[in-house]
Amino acid sequence: MRNRKVSAFFNKKSYLIAAVFMVVAAFGMTGIYYTQQEKKLEEQLAKEQKEQIQQAKAEDEAREQKKKEEEAKKKEEQRKQQQAKAKEEKEKEDETEAVSGIIPPENDNFMDEPEVVAKVQTPVEPMLHFDAETDLGWPLQGNVVLNYSMDQTVYFATLDQYKYNPAVIIKAEVNTPVKAVSDGKVTNVETTAETGNTITVDMGDGYSAIYGQLKEIPKSTGDYVENGEILGYINEPTKYYSVEGSNLFFELQKDGVPVDPMGYLQ
Repeated sequence: MRNRKVSAFFNKKSYLIAAVFMVVAAFGMTGIYYTQQEKKLEEQLAKEQKEQIQQAKAEDEAREQKKKEEEAKKKEEQRKQQQAKAKEEKEKEDETEAVSGIIPPENDNFMDEPEVVAKVQTPVEPMLHFDAETDLGWPLQGNVVLNYSMDQTVYFATLDQYKYNPAVIIKAEVNTPVKAVSDGKVTNVETTAETGNTITVDMGDGYSAIYGQLKEIPKSTGDYVENGEILGYINEPTKYYSVEGSNLFFELQKDGVPVDPMGYLQ
């Protein structure tokens, strides 16, 4: 009786072990199946990606080939146009030579006529002379809001600081005409941050006049100006003179060094 119980126990245990092995085998087979499927999917994706790359390369090569063909066609058309133009010009030249060869001279004695040679005269530049003893007229009428000062600093309200001033700052309304104080030659027309549109006139004997804060300057470098001629009009003030308001920046120099214009202006 006992042997039967023992035998039945081992038989049940064998079945249980067999069942466990079957379950493990089933899971193993399932894992292998999914692994193979995943590998096939990766291979398929790699193949599709490779085909896309090859297709893109083929499209790029086709576009490049088409571009080269268009450029070659364009060059050929340009060559033909140049040949046609050269042929047309050659025909015109031949026609002109043929016509000129049959036109008789109007006067049988034209060979006896004296040759007329045009004389090219070089323009004579006017002599510039500045008489320092003669008082200059003012470039415009207005009050001086900042005096010339190169020996000590003066206060600039816009800048809120003291500094040297090589010119006189003459108050004037926008659009007021500015006149040349003397005959001279324009040596520079420029635009600066401080004085805006500025024109420099050489008056001779080392003297130059500088007019700043202008607009509509009618002269260019190399032009000559006469005493009293309009050099431009007062413009809106630059940011360096916003508090002082619209004005004329007038500087007088001797050999490139600023001098006090008030010693020369009437």
